[in-house]
Amino acid sequence: MKKIEDYVRSIPDFPEPGIIFRDVTSILQDADGLHLAIDSMQDCLKDIDVDVIVGTESRGFIFGVPIAYNLHKPFVPVRKKGKLPCETISEDYDLEYGSATIEMHKDSIKPGQKVAVVDDLIATGGTIEAAIHMIEELGGEVVKVVFLMELAGLNGREKLKDYDVESVICYEGK
Repeated sequence: MKKIEDYVRSIPDFPEPGIIFRDVTSILQDADGLHLAIDSMQDCLKDIDVDVIVGTESRGFIFGVPIAYNLHKPFVPVRKKGKLPCETISEDYDLEYGSATIEMHKDSIKPGQKVAVVDDLIATGGTIEAAIHMIEELGGEVVKVVFLMELAGLNGREKLKDYDVESVICYEGK
């Protein structure tokens, strides 16, 4: 049986020399790879009491929705600024070159709800840190953060050190 790492296409020197790009689309394009990825991420939640699954745009949606469906839990999207139609809260965060803003609906998390955050990749951790701030602002409790892949060389886990973070596969580099 193949491991999830066997489905990841690694592209050297992209987007710049010295970087190895870990391509999630090669997992998505293989039915067995996609099934294994979702099951592996969902296994990270097997002993966790959770009320809501939150996923960040856009690959957090790809993995978060089937997990929410399988667990019969609601799914809350975190989107780029200006994409949600109702009243929102927002959080700015830094990128490698510049900054960005994400939003979620104000009524998406109820006080006291236990929340699991799902995304495909942790690099610097800025996006998920911003999502966690919004969840907590709405009164939610982040009980688990699950990633399919982790780029340990970018130290994103350090930003999330106060949370239960798990990645299915971890690459030592950037």
